[in-house]
Amino acid sequence: MANAGRSRSEQYSGKVTPVGNSKGIRIDAAFFKAHPEFSGDVKATVLADGQVLLSAKGATRRRATEDDSDPVMLGFLSFLQQQVSEHPEMITPVDQEQLARISKLVEGVESDDATH
Repeated sequence: MANAGRSRSEQYSGKVTPVGNSKGIRIDAAFFKAHPEFSGDVKATVLADGQVLLSAKGATRRRATEDDSDPVMLGFLSFLQQQVSEHPEMITPVDQEQLARISKLVEGVESDDATH
């Protein structure tokens, strides 16, 4: 996984285990081989129930490219996919009232049409 601009999602298994008087998360060794930047301090950010974003502290930053994916957006889309699968009855068509509310929310927001 040497491609720093990869956009596909990778998944690794892990387990919560006791560590002294605390708990830790043990993750497959393959994760650390593929992502050595996680060999030091990390930060966990809870995105939603059952979803966490693990970030390497002190990892070198690079300029984003168009091929990069947003991990928060991927998490949201994963959540949305799960909700649609588990609760299709909650899907409703967009009506004019909702379109008017959306239009009011984005009023004055400029976008780059090239990104659509």
